[in-house]
Amino acid sequence: MTERAKAQSPQSLSGLLPFLRPYRGRIGLALVFLLLAAAATLAFPLALRSLIDGGLVGRSAGDQLLALREHFVALFAVAVALGLFSAGRFYMVSWLGERVTADLRQAVYAHVLRQSPGFFETTQTGEVLSRLTVDTTLVQTVVGSSLSLGLRNAVMGAGALGILVWTNPWVMAQVGAVLVLIVVPALVFGRRVRKLSRASQDRVADSSAIAAEVLNAIPVVQSYTAEGREAQRFERSTYEAFRTAVRRTAARSVLVAFIIIATSAALLWGLYQGTQAVMAGEISAGHLGQTVVYVIILAGAFAVLGEVYGDLLRAAGATERLMELLHSSSSIASPEQPVALPALSRGSTLRFEDVTFHYPSRPLHPALSHFTLDVQAGETVALVGPSGAGKSTVFQLLLRFYDPDGAPAQGDAGLSGRILLDGVDTRSLALHTLRGRIGIVPQDPVIFSTSAMDNIRYGRPEASDAEVRAAAQAAYADGFIEELPQGYDTFLGERGVRLSGGQRQRIAIARAMLKNPPLLLLDEATSALDAESERVIQAALESAMQRRTGARTTLVIAHRLATVQSADRIVVLDQGRIVEQGRHDELVALGGVYARLAALQFTA
Repeated sequence: MTERAKAQSPQSLSGLLPFLRPYRGRIGLALVFLLLAAAATLAFPLALRSLIDGGLVGRSAGDQLLALREHFVALFAVAVALGLFSAGRFYMVSWLGERVTADLRQAVYAHVLRQSPGFFETTQTGEVLSRLTVDTTLVQTVVGSSLSLGLRNAVMGAGALGILVWTNPWVMAQVGAVLVLIVVPALVFGRRVRKLSRASQDRVADSSAIAAEVLNAIPVVQSYTAEGREAQRFERSTYEAFRTAVRRTAARSVLVAFIIIATSAALLWGLYQGTQAVMAGEISAGHLGQTVVYVIILAGAFAVLGEVYGDLLRAAGATERLMELLHSSSSIASPEQPVALPALSRGSTLRFEDVTFHYPSRPLHPALSHFTLDVQAGETVALVGPSGAGKSTVFQLLLRFYDPDGAPAQGDAGLSGRILLDGVDTRSLALHTLRGRIGIVPQDPVIFSTSAMDNIRYGRPEASDAEVRAAAQAAYADGFIEELPQGYDTFLGERGVRLSGGQRQRIAIARAMLKNPPLLLLDEATSALDAESERVIQAALESAMQRRTGARTTLVIAHRLATVQSADRIVVLDQGRIVEQGRHDELVALGGVYARLAALQFTA
């Protein structure tokens, strides 16, 4: 993610307003409790003044005893009110912090899930995870604690200052002038804290990205005995995060110390003036006691506000980064008025019209160049060619993970650079409609951290257990699943670590079979199988290409040409272009690219 030129400020927290609005009632109740708790705190010095002047000064022993009881009862009542109101405030703001954080985390995660693969070419997964964990935790701290604490102390500080000005106008006028001189340099110094807060969060995200990348490639790391190197790389990254955090903490510590010392000095000066007034007989001892407590409340409020301001700066940086994720727009989206696909009695038809495409990360090298291909309903078409020829790109464009370069807008019929599914431009279709008609078995199958039953059912969540088992049997997966400790309910581990490569691939095939789509994409679907299993799976795939209502359309990517000899048509790609197409025997007879590949494989 690119950093913004401007440093964040507490105004960045305004991005949280849409997440706070649904809970206006609870926010209002929290504010009521906050104000009542602040009022109870401000009432304490008044009760203390009444105790000193009315219960201790100038009375007989009996009258003092009765008066003291009344005043201590009043003080206890203030304490009870303060406890109850503080408890109500704490519960409400903690609930809001948890709820808003959960809503924010869910919104960001759901938004990231809808991003096109182009987004993940420039954004590391570890960075996104850092935003969802570290940054949302900072937001939770502010919404569920710091913001409420800051408001409460602001109210208490303002109330204490108002009463002090009212009771000691001349002294507080002097103190107020000094406070203005304190606030200005504090705000200026706060800019450095803001910049360091943002930099600290960046370094933490870098560490998270490194850890996520390495942990997802543990077998490779260990096979190359790179544990030490990776640990050192992570150590360097965490050390940079530590150094930045230390600089941020040091700057924030200086800011807090400056505010506390400067405000305390100013307020102690005011207190000194008050003691002089008592000695001169201008105010009572109770008045002085009240003033002392209000000075303590005011100084404490300023100290807490200094801490809270630092928390707000960190949360502002976190919020800004979360909003960057939340406001990032995907180049691939459903149209506002999607077109419906026609009902099918047979498999889907496909048409690629003069498609040219460059990956965003490789703008100078076309993955496909003027690619045109027609696939009839029920036809099985194999895509073959050397690595990098553009075979997988055909699948990526068909699933609309990307759009062709310069693809026309919806309704611009007759222009080149289009992909038609059943006669409809894929850009005119809702994404869930388009992808709902396609099933895919990838070369590197994805297994989720759940049971075998749920992994297969991922293709059709509403499928019954019997349908899941039937799909597994058709994919030659039922045998090894039944041998697992809990059968279909066995937890397969993260990324299916408890399974072999061939077993993971058979789970993926069963998942696609269960979905039963009119268009099936097989990306080297049998590459991880032994020869015996491959023959069984190949027969299962061929039977899966047929639907009850007619033929299923199938596109197959294959490096092992023996698996596609029976295809209706073989399309040979080289450097993003179609160079040959026909049946196996026809292409061998041509003596071109396919014949050369076939000679290498079959001779070997």
